[in-house]
Amino acid sequence: MQTPQKIAVVGSGLVGTLLAIYLKRAGHIVHVYDRSPDIRTVEFSGRSINLVMSNRGWKALEDVGLDEEIRKIGIPVDKRAIHLQDGNLNYQYYGKEGEAIFSLSRGVLNRKMVDLAEAEGVEFFFERKIWDVTLATATLWEGETEQGDWTELKYDKVFGADGAFSRIRHRMQRQSMFDYSQEFMKIGYKELHIPANADGSPKIDIHSLHIWPRGNFMLMGLANLDNSFTCTLFMPIEGENSFESLTNEEKLVSFFANYFPDTKDVIPDLVRDFFRNPNSYLAIMKCFPWTFNDKIALIGDSAHAIVPFYGHGMNAGFEDITILNELMQQYGDDWDRIFKEYEISRKPNADAIAELSRRNFEEMSAKTADANFLLQKKIEKWFSDKHPEKWMPLYSRVTFSLQPYSEAMAIGDFQNEIMQEVLKMDNIQENWNSEEVENKILELLE
Repeated sequence: MQTPQKIAVVGSGLVGTLLAIYLKRAGHIVHVYDRSPDIRTVEFSGRSINLVMSNRGWKALEDVGLDEEIRKIGIPVDKRAIHLQDGNLNYQYYGKEGEAIFSLSRGVLNRKMVDLAEAEGVEFFFERKIWDVTLATATLWEGETEQGDWTELKYDKVFGADGAFSRIRHRMQRQSMFDYSQEFMKIGYKELHIPANADGSPKIDIHSLHIWPRGNFMLMGLANLDNSFTCTLFMPIEGENSFESLTNEEKLVSFFANYFPDTKDVIPDLVRDFFRNPNSYLAIMKCFPWTFNDKIALIGDSAHAIVPFYGHGMNAGFEDITILNELMQQYGDDWDRIFKEYEISRKPNADAIAELSRRNFEEMSAKTADANFLLQKKIEKWFSDKHPEKWMPLYSRVTFSLQPYSEAMAIGDFQNEIMQEVLKMDNIQENWNSEEVENKILELLE
């Protein structure tokens, strides 16, 4: 336990609520502010990508004994189901037998997390707009409008967990020596929906991440508890085969008939969903430092917003909390040191998962249907099964281990260089699992 302090968390999303639970358990008074209504009272649809929980996220939940509660609302997903344009379906297993990520509805999970935080004694203040913060005194400024009168709210510490467009970070950006970058991808996304069958059964396999890879665009689907699927169409915002080009029902139906013919019977409300749901945009946001003295800290997307193609936005944010908690236990009341070591530890790993997530769009949208890529994955799995102490595939390092993201990326890049050499070997398609290939990889690993 630390000396109790009065702490504000701005943002009641997944990272903010879990952080609030950790701070409450450490003995602090914790208030969470959010400008939106209580998510438990809001219909949540039209702008979501289902989340996937992996080892890093589970670790943060296990450390406060909440993992079993969350497993009840998730669906294990152990493989990709690749829907090819010719109608064929290929399966690619993620890890070793028994290893799976968990599909979770963002809305269902967020509501659950708020319930769990309230049960711990965390106080929530919804529909309260925080416009600014005085960094030196951890004073929040709240008001109805940005130009109107503000009320001051004094705290000992403030955590900015208010997402990619954080008001807390906005104030920190106006300091000298604060680095900040924001990059929008040229790709947007739109939510679509596969309902369950009339008898409640699923139309497609619930234990797969479904991907329809089509080069520079793709469709993706993850199951919900009611056997429906939240689908996400990722595609360029402008140009040929883009959101800009699909202007009417005729063009949309023709586009799906051409590129996603096997969805005709499973997405009955395609036209309605497509034109009703908004286009959403994807940004990568980086900054440093993440803290100010012993008063202010950014966490989750407010410090490192990434794109969703590795499924690690939430997992990286939860891992921030794990590291912060370890430092709190190590250094007690020395918050200056806690904050300094927290940002130094997490920054290179946040940058690494941002880069890995960017790369994974290409893998999911194009490479998953590429013969050479599939052969590479087959060889990697075969060699990894024979020599688990010498080779763990990059996806497993990121998703099924707690190895720092920066280390996982560096080793993954090295392994990819080896695999590019292996793929050049004569008759590799026929001899992929031969002693010659095994020896070549062992030699290149030395």
